[in-house]
Amino acid sequence: MTKVTDKNFTHLATPNPGPATMATTSSLESLQSDEQRRVLDTVSQVRKCGLDSVLSLPQIVVCGDQSSGKSSLLEALTEIPFPRNDNLCTRFATEISLRRESESSLTIRIIPAHSRPQEEQKRLERFSEVITDFEDLPAVMDKAMQELGISEGTGAFAKDTLSVEIQGPDRPQLTLVDIPGLIQTSTRGVSEADVALVAEITDSYIKQPRTICLAVVSATNDAANQPILSRVRKFDPHGKRTLGVITKPDRLPSGSASESKFLELARNEDVFFKLGWHVIKNRKFEETAFSIDERNLVERTFFATSNFKALPREDVGIDALRVKLSTLLFDHVKKELPRLQEDLETALAVAQEALHHLGDSRATIEECRAFLSDFSMQCYRVCEAGLNGNYEHDYFKGANQEDDFSLQNKETIARIRAAIQYANIKFAEDFRVHAHKFRFCFNQQQPASNVDPMTTAPPAENSLPVDQTPPAAQVSPVSSSSARQQDLARRVVKPLPARKLLTRPNQDSPTSLASPDAPSNLRQQNLAKSEAMDWVKRVLLRSRGTELVGNFNPHVVAELFWEQSERWDRIAREHVEHVSNLCRQFVSNLVSEMAPEDLQSRIQSSLVQDALRKRRESGLDELEKLLVDRKEFPINYNHYYTDNIHKKRQHKIKAEIEKHFRAVPHEAQVRYHEDDELDVPATFRGVLQSWADTVTPNMEDFSCEEALDCLLAIYKVQQKIFIANVTTQVIERHIARGLQNIFSPMVLVGMSDEKVLKLVSEPSATNRQRVFLIDRIRKLDDGQEIFRAMMDL
Repeated sequence: MTKVTDKNFTHLATPNPGPATMATTSSLESLQSDEQRRVLDTVSQVRKCGLDSVLSLPQIVVCGDQSSGKSSLLEALTEIPFPRNDNLCTRFATEISLRRESESSLTIRIIPAHSRPQEEQKRLERFSEVITDFEDLPAVMDKAMQELGISEGTGAFAKDTLSVEIQGPDRPQLTLVDIPGLIQTSTRGVSEADVALVAEITDSYIKQPRTICLAVVSATNDAANQPILSRVRKFDPHGKRTLGVITKPDRLPSGSASESKFLELARNEDVFFKLGWHVIKNRKFEETAFSIDERNLVERTFFATSNFKALPREDVGIDALRVKLSTLLFDHVKKELPRLQEDLETALAVAQEALHHLGDSRATIEECRAFLSDFSMQCYRVCEAGLNGNYEHDYFKGANQEDDFSLQNKETIARIRAAIQYANIKFAEDFRVHAHKFRFCFNQQQPASNVDPMTTAPPAENSLPVDQTPPAAQVSPVSSSSARQQDLARRVVKPLPARKLLTRPNQDSPTSLASPDAPSNLRQQNLAKSEAMDWVKRVLLRSRGTELVGNFNPHVVAELFWEQSERWDRIAREHVEHVSNLCRQFVSNLVSEMAPEDLQSRIQSSLVQDALRKRRESGLDELEKLLVDRKEFPINYNHYYTDNIHKKRQHKIKAEIEKHFRAVPHEAQVRYHEDDELDVPATFRGVLQSWADTVTPNMEDFSCEEALDCLLAIYKVQQKIFIANVTTQVIERHIARGLQNIFSPMVLVGMSDEKVLKLVSEPSATNRQRVFLIDRIRKLDDGQEIFRAMMDL
């Protein structure tokens, strides 16, 4: 970078500087407020941060067709003698910033296009030149073009921006962006690609909603034939942010139709722009050596003597245009700054979120190990908390309190312990109701709280409807005239407790469905007492051994149990698969939440899937052991079995006593002592005798009833044990417990560097995206600092 000393600027105070010095004329002294400088500097500095590729910046862009007089216009506005012969300054966009400062300086930098690789951007950002004389400007332009790689052989244009900042005590507050002129066709040194690139550059600037377009048209060509007007109309159809500029009006024959047409255009009567039109006179070829003052004098003379003198003074001449643009830009920028700051903050938040989503950098083995260690620990802690039912972590707080608890919801599955508990409870309930093959419809009564879903109680033939007492004829006294005997009869023979009648199953359809609400593959066969006895009898007959008639082979109970419990296998496997799938979804959702998108599939395939598969297989293997035990002869040391047998026998005895008490004639039922006291022993001897007289000597039926009672008792015991074993030995031990160990940091210790890199190293596209986002965040942070600094002034 060229260094500048104070003595280089001594000539700036010379009263009559030459055309090549960095002096200003009195016409550049308008609109010099500190507020204007501060506002315009803010946008200029934001642009230098490279944020023009991120945000739409308020700016004035000079656009037009090639040879429309843009370069002469720019030189007159800025009083900088840009090289015009070879059109160097319009090979790329040029931002020209004029600022009022106590000391004079001219600095040239390159703002690289965001489409360039990061290394090239850094190289171009280092380019900076300071000059003291405008005669050095062409050389600096050449150097900038070399940095940009522009030549006629490799491409005549670039998307980069050349920043020219001129400061001095007499400079106005004005910023302009000059872009390459539109080219109609390719020529020598300008390819079709260059033509398309210039059009793309033009569109990229004028389509931005905060850009004020300075559309330059030459009076030497019919306005309708100049493409710039149609282009600005495309992006600004109502002309709200376009100011038209007519150049070279002195080339029009005085009084000609073409002059009248351009006068009409200048009055905003042809192509309407809300910001209106302005006319300036460019230097002629023979006026090339004129100084700025001489150039301005010639222009004022023209507008005072030509037909254009009819136009308002504020719409003609370079001085009026400079004032107009300076005011327009200041008002425009001041209005847009609050929205620009909001957009900057929004863009920063979006970029930070995108970078956060990528996670930490994973380019080196050290970064990969650090990332994997942190990721594993986070997942380990969340998974452990979920299994322990501790839901304080933010991961568990996504569920809406009003949402239904459903295992189909991601938020429900996140609370994995609650989900497993729910599934186990549902499994136990369904198993108790649906796991037995047969539902026995016996005539027996149980308390409502102790109803066995394996048995129902349809009425016997002599059962009574609800709330119906025995008819009086069944309890007739010894003498109809004896009130005492009637009372004693009521004391001895009481009506049975009322009970509801159950619909008897269709005796012709032993496979009738037990419950219409049950799934079709879980509905039991209803067996009446006689059907159940037939089933047991068939098993007993084919299981006969050396036991005495009236007894049964102990293996009969096992065979009955095996058939009654044959559904256990499928229901238990489905439950294990269900809980295993819940854990798989939980882990998968956790990885999706915690891992960057590009890593999720790799972590799932390398760490999670194999571990979950092994846990599932281990659980199913444990279940198979339980199912093998089911197919062995039942072994029981639980007193609950004998308690059930005892209760069933008591219930039978009670039922038989009640039945025979009703069947015995009343005279035989009720016996009295001589003192008319009831003789209870004698009464019940009659009942027992009646019972004994009706006992059938069929020992096979007796064996079947005993075997069936044993089945019902042992089934209840084994069912409880099996449910407990499935939920603890299978689900808890193999599926749930230790699920967090999938993410144990100890797994990382044994991994080779090659495997770690293969597992979590980021692809080149992600790395490029990371570099891009970091650079964007840096620029946006710089932009925020610029706004803060402005607010502090």
